[in-house]
This record gives sequence, structure tokens and C-alpha cells, in this order.
Amino acid sequence: MSIPVWGVKTNMPKGIPRNSSTKAQALKRLKVARGHLNKVIQMVESDEYCIDVVHQSLAVSAALKKTNELILENHLKTCVADSLKTGDEHMVIEEVMAVLKKS
Repeated sequence: MSIPVWGVKTNMPKGIPRNSSTKAQALKRLKVARGHLNKVIQMVESDEYCIDVVHQSLAVSAALKKTNELILENHLKTCVADSLKTGDEHMVIEEVMAVLKKS
């Protein structure tokens, strides 16, 4: 069974994350990534040295990676754990595996 891009339809409420602390952390990390990306754009527009641009671009990737890890951990601890309790394990495991294959 193939998982659609938007995820699976379970009885779980959609939306991330469930607690305000995780949401605040995710937003903070995304804003850091946005700041790094804005810097990369500025550097390219200003014809900055290539390696400096790459370093800044890698900072964007690292910030996004940390955000993804945070959100995935939250998903495993909440949505997946709840789905396992209700017997929806096949679909949620398939959904997580599909995301991991993209990384």
C-alpha cells in the first residue's frame, strides 16, 4: 500500500505538535533556518565566495534537519503511540517508513 504525500487517514487529530513547548521549539528552529536561508540568498545576490555560501547553505540544512528530528520524535511519542494502542499500527508504521525513505 502506498502512502499519499499528505499522510494516512487515521482517527488521530491532524496538526503538529500537541504541546506548546514542542511547537515553540519547532517554530524557533524554523525561524533560524529562515534566517540562514535569507543570508544565503543575500550572499548569492552579492556574489560572495562560493565556499562561504555553501557553509551558510549547510547551516540551513542542519537547522531543517533538527526541526524534522524534533517533529518526528513528537509524532512517534504521540500520534504513533496512540495509533498503536488503537490497532492502527500498519498504517502509521508505513507512514513513518515512507518519510524515512525520503531522508
